Amino acid sequence: SLNHESSTCRSVENRMKSQQWENPDVITDLHNCSFRGSRNVLKRMLDLLCAVFGLILLAPLFTLCALLARLQSPGPAIYRAKRVGRGGRIFEMYKFRTMIMDGELVGKSLTTYEDVRITKLGHFLRWTKCDEIPQFLNVIKGDMSIVGPRPESPVYVQYYTDDQKQVLGVRPGITGPAQLANRDEEEKLKGQADPEHYYITELMPRKLEIDLRYIETRSVLGDLVWLVKSVVVILPIRKETIV
Repeated sequence: SLNHESSTCRSVENRMKSQQWENPDVITDLHNCSFRGSRNVLKRMLDLLCAVFGLILLAPLFTLCALLARLQSPGPAIYRAKRVGRGGRIFEMYKFRTMIMDGELVGKSLTTYEDVRITKLGHFLRWTKCDEIPQFLNVIKGDMSIVGPRPESPVYVQYYTDDQKQVLGVRPGITGPAQLANRDEEEKLKGQADPEHYYITELMPRKLEIDLRYIETRSVLGDLVWLVKSVVVILPIRKETIV
């Protein structure tokens, strides 16, 4: 339930604070040696440029999606999801609402294949990734980057190993290698007797392994490549062009 998830989020957040995960320097120092100085500034400039340009370019689509999200069922157009960001800080990640009102009160925080809580419009928004357009605001605020590890719910971050917690050393991203590799995540959960257990023990570790490889080799040029790949995946272009 929503109350259960909220209490779990609070307990995880308190645990992180007690372990100094709240301080970004505790984790980001692990990666500063390989990605610092001018490259950090350049990446942040790229983030802001893409986010501002994206919001301007997609303003008509943003308005349309917000209107449709309001019309699909009673409730707000924007859903604020609790996620764990850089340094273990909890932040609100913005998305266009794709579920029925109070859908979080039914079932678990993990969405599965053909989840009955997702509206018809919600399925379209999720597949086209239009539901993530509001995350450009998260980028401008500094909570997220354009490219980076996908931010996870505190409910699942509590299962991270010490090595996996290294993904918390960088800003999470709207897109990235793990996101592209698991674009059909709900399909992968299809047919699992216990989808949440499968996610925690099988799918999430594979995603984190991809994220850790990204962190070790990340560069501004590499981020541009992943950004282009993301655009190509979303647009109706033959998959064979993705390399």
